[in-house]
Amino acid sequence: MSSSRARNAMKMRFMAIVAASVLVGSGLGSHGTADAQDALRRIAVKNGESVDLGTVYYVSNCRSIMTGLPDIEVLEGPSNVTISIREEPVLPRRQDCAAKVAGGTVVLTAKDVTEPAEAKLIYRVNYKTKDGPRQTSHAFVVSLFPDH
Repeated sequence: MSSSRARNAMKMRFMAIVAASVLVGSGLGSHGTADAQDALRRIAVKNGESVDLGTVYYVSNCRSIMTGLPDIEVLEGPSNVTISIREEPVLPRRQDCAAKVAGGTVVLTAKDVTEPAEAKLIYRVNYKTKDGPRQTSHAFVVSLFPDH
């Protein structure tokens, strides 16, 4: 009888170890996924250069519902970087639309960069739509370099 109890006790310990390993492993996996999703996009820009950061548009059923060009508000960033919108028709790829709609491209420009620097850039796009005001925010790590 004692050998049967010993085997059952060993089985229970083994099952507990397996269960704990699964719980710990799944916890570690979810943290890794969140970190990967939270990673900031990186951009390198030399003095005087401009870089396209992405498109701005607001659609419903692949038709623009913007009532004007959005505004950009820089919440955090280096003083020698400016952000603007180049107004132009854009293709709403995220919505799988076939035709271009009213919108534009967000453009980052570096100016007066005299020494290498790195900074976080956070900006918000404020849309004016037929459904009322909407906003999105974006974050980057910007590496700035002088032009020499």
